[in-house]
Amino acid sequence: MASNSSTDQTGRIFVVDALRGFAIMSIMLLHNLEHFDFYYFPEYFPEWLKALDSIIWQVMFFLFSGKSYAIFAILFGLTFHIMFTNQAAKGSDFRGRFLWRMLLLLMFGMINSIFFEGDILAIYAVLGITLAITAKWSDKAVLIAAILLMIQPLEWYNFFCIPGDPAYVTPPFKSWAYFGRATEYLAGKSFIDAAVGNLINGRIGVLIWSQEAGRYFQTPALFLIGMLLGRKKLFRYSDNSLRFWKNTLLIAVIAFAVLYAFKLSIPQLIEREPLSDKLDFIITSYSNFAFTALLVSGFVLLYRLKAVNKVIKGLEPFGKMSLTNYVTQSLLGSVVYYGFGLGLYKYTGATFSLIIGIFLFLLQLWFCHWWIKSHSRGPLEQLWHNLTWISIRKKR
Repeated sequence: MASNSSTDQTGRIFVVDALRGFAIMSIMLLHNLEHFDFYYFPEYFPEWLKALDSIIWQVMFFLFSGKSYAIFAILFGLTFHIMFTNQAAKGSDFRGRFLWRMLLLLMFGMINSIFFEGDILAIYAVLGITLAITAKWSDKAVLIAAILLMIQPLEWYNFFCIPGDPAYVTPPFKSWAYFGRATEYLAGKSFIDAAVGNLINGRIGVLIWSQEAGRYFQTPALFLIGMLLGRKKLFRYSDNSLRFWKNTLLIAVIAFAVLYAFKLSIPQLIEREPLSDKLDFIITSYSNFAFTALLVSGFVLLYRLKAVNKVIKGLEPFGKMSLTNYVTQSLLGSVVYYGFGLGLYKYTGATFSLIIGIFLFLLQLWFCHWWIKSHSRGPLEQLWHNLTWISIRKKR
């Protein structure tokens, strides 16, 4: 096993930085496959390349879609707990400052939305209020709230309403209309048109899609789970945490296998399409969470192995600068794929986009290792930190 030195002198947990780096890396690779929400599939490619594109697309989305963001959300809740606890130890209530911090994150998110309509920072900033509300709840109350949110209660309500309406058919996602209009300005040569389109049409589409995808229930649940993991100190080295992650890995593997098998059998079990569609949606959210638990527990356990630790530790600076990397990947992606930049959306399928994504990741990773040698935080992290703790009154 790796060394028991899981933190530095400030108490920073190394494995969390590495895990956050893994999440941001996989998010970036998926965004590249999607051309940063500019879906376009070249038809002139040879059949073998189209087949390879299809395989890469399916594998990458199976591994990371709905899971990378979930890991990021869990660590968001964990970070809140750490900051809340640190301030409580100093006799301060962090909740008011946290709300100001979320307002700052909302601003970062809106700036990021200029380049990429799919930004999640602004949504995290608003939903993060749940952490301030539940910060002093008991562990049991937080767990119950997380479970109630995670089970997707609104979707279950809709599921049981469908049998009472024989004429009901599954409606198309309303967000698709907004995403369809994005082609008009993302393919154009004007950066201003793309920015305005992303900030207005794109943001509306993303907000609607988040509701349609159940993110307004699932994301706060993940925040609360991260906070609970922090309370139990399960990311720190101990026999208890090792046992917890081993058990979590076993349960997650079994749960995912059962849920995924059930998901595949839904069309045969339920003939009426609206009912099967709704149940498929709910079970998919559960199976994604099980797979997320599998990824997190597997990552934490691998991090403890000396043979793997040296490689995984390379992600720590990347995760430590997650805000900088998340925003700059949007800027880079828009320049690479959109019409006002290189316009590579016309020439890249999943294979070439993945190669570009890996290159951009390695470029960012190099920058992070270079920057962190002489700075304690990334550029945007330092700005966020300074603005978070800005004093209203001058100190004497």
